[in-house]
Amino acid sequence: MKSLSVFAKDIGAALRNPKILIPIIAVLFIPVMYSGMFLGAFWDPYGKMDDLPVAVVNNDQGAVFEGKELQAGKDLVAELKKGKDFNWQFVNKSEAEQGMKDNKYYMTITIPENFSQQATTLMDEHPQPAQIVFEPNEGYNFLAAQIGGTAVKEIQSKVSQKVTEAYTETLFDQIGKVSDGLSEAGDGASKLSEGAVKLDDGAVKLKENLTKLVSGTQELQNGLAPLTQGMQELNSGAGKLSTGAGTLSSGLEQLKSAHGQLTVGAEQASKGGAKLQSGIEAAAAGSAKLNEGLQANQAGAAQLAAGAKSAAEGSGNLKAGLQQSLEAAASLEQGANAVADGLKQLAEGNPELAQSPEMQKLLAASQSVASGTSQLNAGQKKLADGAAALDQGVQQLNAGAGKLSSGASELAAGGKQLASGGQELLAGAKQLNAGQTQLVDGMKLFGTKLGEAAAGGKELASGAATLAQGTQQLAGGAGKLGSGVGALADGSKQLDSGAGQLVSGMSELKDGSGELAGKLNEAADKTGDIKTTDETVTMFAGPVQIDEHKVNEVPNYGTGFAPYFLSLGLFVGALISTIILPIRNSSVPDASGWNRFVSRTLSFAGMGMLQALLAVIVMLYGLKLDVQNVPLFYLFSFVTSLSFMFLVQAFVTWLDQPGRFVVIVILIFQLTTSAGTFPLELIPDWMKVLNPLLPMTYSVKGYKDVISTGNFDGMWSNTGVLAGFGLVFLVLTAIYFLSNRGVKKSVNAENAVSA
Repeated sequence: MKSLSVFAKDIGAALRNPKILIPIIAVLFIPVMYSGMFLGAFWDPYGKMDDLPVAVVNNDQGAVFEGKELQAGKDLVAELKKGKDFNWQFVNKSEAEQGMKDNKYYMTITIPENFSQQATTLMDEHPQPAQIVFEPNEGYNFLAAQIGGTAVKEIQSKVSQKVTEAYTETLFDQIGKVSDGLSEAGDGASKLSEGAVKLDDGAVKLKENLTKLVSGTQELQNGLAPLTQGMQELNSGAGKLSTGAGTLSSGLEQLKSAHGQLTVGAEQASKGGAKLQSGIEAAAAGSAKLNEGLQANQAGAAQLAAGAKSAAEGSGNLKAGLQQSLEAAASLEQGANAVADGLKQLAEGNPELAQSPEMQKLLAASQSVASGTSQLNAGQKKLADGAAALDQGVQQLNAGAGKLSSGASELAAGGKQLASGGQELLAGAKQLNAGQTQLVDGMKLFGTKLGEAAAGGKELASGAATLAQGTQQLAGGAGKLGSGVGALADGSKQLDSGAGQLVSGMSELKDGSGELAGKLNEAADKTGDIKTTDETVTMFAGPVQIDEHKVNEVPNYGTGFAPYFLSLGLFVGALISTIILPIRNSSVPDASGWNRFVSRTLSFAGMGMLQALLAVIVMLYGLKLDVQNVPLFYLFSFVTSLSFMFLVQAFVTWLDQPGRFVVIVILIFQLTTSAGTFPLELIPDWMKVLNPLLPMTYSVKGYKDVISTGNFDGMWSNTGVLAGFGLVFLVLTAIYFLSNRGVKKSVNAENAVSA
C-alpha cells in the first residue's frame, strides 16, 4: 500500500508541475507520430500514381506489315491515354530533355523512330526486338524511378501483346491461304495420281515395245552380215569389171586406129590398080588376121554382155534391198525419236522422277538411240543414192555391152565376108573395081560403128570405174551400218532395262501420288478447321493469364508496413519517456528502494499503456487499419509497449545517459535485423545472428500475425517471448533499486533535475 501511495504522490507532483505534465502529454503521442504519420504518408502510394508527371516522346514513323499499316507507337500512346498509371505528359524530345533537367518529370519514355519497323522483323532471319527507351530521373527520386521501371515492364507486356495480335492475324490469314493451297494441291495430287496410273500403263506398253525393238535390232544386226559380205564381193567384181573395161577400151582404140589405116589402104587400093595384086595379097593376109581378131573380139564382147547383165540384176536387187532398209531405218528413227520425246515429257512432268539417276541414264540412252538412228537413216539415204547411181551406170553398161556384142557380131561377120572376099578377090581381080566403092562405103560404115564401139568402151570404162568407187563406198557404208546397228542393239537393250526400272518406279509413283493426295486433302481439312476470331487472336497473343490467389492478402503499403512502424514508434516512445520522467528518484524523500521501484515501474508502464492505446486508436479508427482480431491487437500492443518500456528503463536506470546511447544502438540494430521491410534472407549474414536476440523481431512477427495472417498461435508465441524480455529487464531494474544504490533527493531537487 505504501508503494502505491508513493506512486500516487509522484503522479500528483507531476500533474501539478506544467513543466513535467506538458512533456509527458507530448511524449504520449510519439508512437502516434512515428506510426501514424509515416503510415499515413505511405498508406497507398500507388493510389496517387496519376499525380506523378512522366514525359512520353513518340518518334515512331510507322511501318507496313503484310500489306497492313502498323502504327505501334500511336497505338501505345492511345493505350497510355486510356489508363491513369501516371500523369502522362506527351511532349517532344527537347521538351522532355529540358523537363528532366528542371526536375519537372520523374522519368521519360521515348518511342524510337523504328519502333513499328522493328516490330515487323519477327519472321526475318535476324529479328530485332522493338525497343522503348526508359530514362528514369533517379537523382530526383529513386523510388519513383523504381516504380516507373515496374510500370514500363507492364507497358512492354501490353505492347508485346498488341504486336503479337498483329502477327497472329497475319499468321491465321496465311494458314487460311495454306489451307486453300493444300486443297488445290490435293486436287492436283489426285489428278497426278490418275495421270500416274495412265503413265504406269504407258510404261508397261513402252516396256513391251522396247522388248520388240531389242528383238528387231538383233534380227537387223544378224541380217546385215550377209549384206556386208555381198557388198565386199560386189566391190571386188566391180574392180575386175573396171580393169576389163579399161582393156576393152584400149583395144577398141587400137582397132579404130587400124580401121583408119585400113580405110586409107582401101582408098589407095581403089586408086592404085597397079598395085592391086600386092594389095589384095596384103589385104587377104590382113583380113585373115582381122578375122581372127574379130572372132576373139566377138567372144570378149559376149562375155562383157553377160557380165553387164549380171551386174544389172545385182544392182537392181541391191537397190530394192536398200530401199527396204531405208524404209526400216526411217521407221526406226521415228520410233526412237518418239521414245526420246516421250521420256523427255515424262521427266518434265515429274521433276522428282527427272532427278532419278536411272531416269537420267534412260533419257541419255534414248537420245543416243535417236541420234544413232538419225545417222543410220542419213547413211542409208546416201547408200540408196549411190545404189541408184550404180544401177543407172550398170544399166548403161548393159545397154553398151549389148550394142558392143551386136557390133562385134556384125564385125565378125564382116571379117568373114572380108576374108571370103579376099579369097574371091584373089580369084577375081576384075570384080575389084566394081566392089571397091562398096568396100569404101562398108569401111566408112564400119569406121562409124567402130567409133561408136570405142566411145561405148570409154563409157564402159568410166562407168566401171564409177561402179568400183560406188561399191567401195557402199562397202564402207555397210560397215558403218553394222557398227550403228550394233550400237543401236546395245542402246535398245539399255533402254529395255531402263524401261523395266521405269515400270517399277511408275508403280511406286502411282502409290505415292495416291497417298500424297490423301494426306494433302486431310491437311487441307485440318487447316480449314482453324477459326480466326478476335478471341482466338487474343488467346494466341496472350495464351497465359495469371489467376492470382493471394495468401493472407495485404491491401496496401500502410497495412504491410504497420507492424514495422508500430514497433518502431512504441520503442522510440519508450526511449523518449525516460527523458521527461524521473528514472530513479521519487517526490517522497524517504521512499524505500522497493517503493521507488514500484513507483517508477508503474509510471513507465502507465506511459507505455497510454502510448499503445493512442497508437491503436489512430491505427484502427484514424487510418482504418483492418486487423484479424481487434481485442488481440489491443493486447499485443500493450505487451509490446511494456516490453520495450521495461528494456529501456533497465538500461537507463543502470547507466543513466550512456544507457540511452546503448538503447539507440539497439534501436539501430533492430531497424536492420527485424525483417520489417526487406526479408531476413536479403540482409548480410552477420546481421542475421542478431535477429533472434532483439525484441523488435518478435513484435514485428506478432503484429503480422494479428493484422494480416491470422496466425494467432504465432501471435501468442511472440507475446510470450516479449513478455519474457519485459520480465527479465524488469527484474534487472528491481535489482538496481533493491540494492539501495539510488540517491534520495528532495522533491524540489528532483523537480529541478527533471525540469
